[in-house]
Amino acid sequence: MDPPTLNRVVLPSSRRDLAALSDTVHPLGGGTWLFSEPQDGLTELVDLVALGWTPWVARADGGLSIAATCTVAQLVAIPPRPGWRALPLFRQCAESLLQSFKIWNTATVGGNIATALAAGALIGLAGALDGELVIWTPDGGERREAVSSFVRAQRSTSLLPGEVIRSIELAPEAMAAETAFRRIALAPLGRAGTVLAARRDPRGGFVLCVTGGTTRPEVLRFPELPSASSLAAAVGAIPSWFSDAHGAADWRAAVSVLLAEEIRQELDR
Repeated sequence: MDPPTLNRVVLPSSRRDLAALSDTVHPLGGGTWLFSEPQDGLTELVDLVALGWTPWVARADGGLSIAATCTVAQLVAIPPRPGWRALPLFRQCAESLLQSFKIWNTATVGGNIATALAAGALIGLAGALDGELVIWTPDGGERREAVSSFVRAQRSTSLLPGEVIRSIELAPEAMAAETAFRRIALAPLGRAGTVLAARRDPRGGFVLCVTGGTTRPEVLRFPELPSASSLAAAVGAIPSWFSDAHGAADWRAAVSVLLAEEIRQELDR
């Protein structure tokens, strides 16, 4: 879809060129959502891809830094590395998105998170791995925020005018964790009714992130692998289930309890 009010697309050469961002001047990543529906009042786009950020960087501490402009294809192509046991979760989450090869090669990790859709599978990935966003602020500084609190509701985030997501940071402990994934939909190729991504840390801690059927990422955290009853109670107490054409809230809650137990058993080793 061509935004009728769009006047130009700017190719920035440095961070200074991001100063023009405003309510009518938006950052552009892959644009797969931006060009999918009307954008009232949009006059200008600043193409972040032109800044040439390296898609991902293996940190010296064993963690991983993912550029906001890293595409889905680049994310799942990250090669295995000693200690990165969480890597299979990247592809599992990415493949839960309904997308063509064009989207696969164009959509960005930062865009998926910033759009804040319930179906944003990379939100679930970052939530399960305690991803932290590095956000550039208009004054030339930066702030950091967990993805789990950054996404506040459907299409709502804490991102302020002029701010840009620079990267998603994953800590060494999260990258070293064993992971598990479950997804269910009402139709074989339908949008997910609920998505569960989890990890068990080397020290035994258990983290479960529920998305897809909740208005925001719901992260459940336990110091050790919980009992079946404790996990079921925690999932059942999630307050943000919603109903739409892809599933009723009560169905989403009930099936998530079952899938969470499958994950618990899978990681009980």
